[in-house]
Amino acid sequence: MNSVNLLEKYGTVSAPAEITIQRKLPGPIERIWDYLTDSDLRSQWFASGIMPSTPGGAFELVWRNDELTGQPETRPEGFPEEQRMTSEIVTFEAPHHLAFTWPPRGEVSIELKPVGSDVLLTLVHKRISDRKNMVMVGAGWHMHLDILTAKANGRKPDPFWQGWLRLREEYELLIPE
Repeated sequence: MNSVNLLEKYGTVSAPAEITIQRKLPGPIERIWDYLTDSDLRSQWFASGIMPSTPGGAFELVWRNDELTGQPETRPEGFPEEQRMTSEIVTFEAPHHLAFTWPPRGEVSIELKPVGSDVLLTLVHKRISDRKNMVMVGAGWHMHLDILTAKANGRKPDPFWQGWLRLREEYELLIPE
């Protein structure tokens, strides 16, 4: 995964048990920050949940991936209609840096940097438990960020589950054993 072309399209294994994914989004930075921190906006591309703005504050993420693109899909076997996870804010520095826990021991950090009229989003998911989860997490973040990119650009996103299944196969080939 060291090719420049792959760096632009796919996440990279940036350290052991760590994936980094970047996306260029239309600004301003405050609008993209709202997509990260406002429950209603975040639920359009990732998961809902009222997020506190102070480190140490707990919150619940609620995924309803079937509802992300407004297109009927068949959910893969073994995935519930709704999934919940309790996290804790690690860093909340509006509008540049957000970090939160990913139980049982992971952490997600998202940095936003203005680049002209655009925003460079860098997401780092650390301490992923094993390779199988790295494949799942890589495909998941990739698809969720593709939906964010489409929504931020005023485009209709591709169906979530169809994209996630395709990306899971691609990340299976890309992430080293």
